[in-house]
Amino acid sequence: MRATLLALLMLAHIARTAAAGGVTPVGTPDDIAYAQRLWSTMERERLVGPDATPDDPFFAGAEPHGMVIEVLARSVAVHGHRGFVVVKRNYAGPGVSEARVRADRTRFLTAVTVMFRREAGYDPDNLDWFWVKYRPDGTLFEAEIAGQTRALAGRLVKGETPQDNGGCLWCHRSAGGGDYIFYPWIELPE
Repeated sequence: MRATLLALLMLAHIARTAAAGGVTPVGTPDDIAYAQRLWSTMERERLVGPDATPDDPFFAGAEPHGMVIEVLARSVAVHGHRGFVVVKRNYAGPGVSEARVRADRTRFLTAVTVMFRREAGYDPDNLDWFWVKYRPDGTLFEAEIAGQTRALAGRLVKGETPQDNGGCLWCHRSAGGGDYIFYPWIELPE
């Protein structure tokens, strides 16, 4: 239920941005193909999927992520490019708590949100971050954008003003350190 609400909030923001004529293309065929390659890489690295390695830290989350979040980060190679990935396993649902998630991660996992630093030139205004929101099985969340259903993969959403807020880029620009990463224990490699 919570994941559905989060997806609807993201949809509403994207629709507002599209109506204002400011849509950045997201969920393009290239974005979808790249997101699928990224998921395959993360599965091999055991960051996602049924064989994902449990990890800490866990901490209390907030919207638009789960109420409990598990964050992992490292460098991985995707389609010939080695980049830095930050994986958020988002947990929510009735009775969710850190202890209950530790006991049964699959029961509470609602989404996997990822930021991956792509090759130079992908999105130089935003440190070349690629954003994607997956369901626990690796399929992509979708949203209605400018009358078309789009996968939530790519440059999610490049609002420039407070009225454009709600997207990954807009929020993560406010992270301290200028690296778009909110977690002080994660250091972006040079």
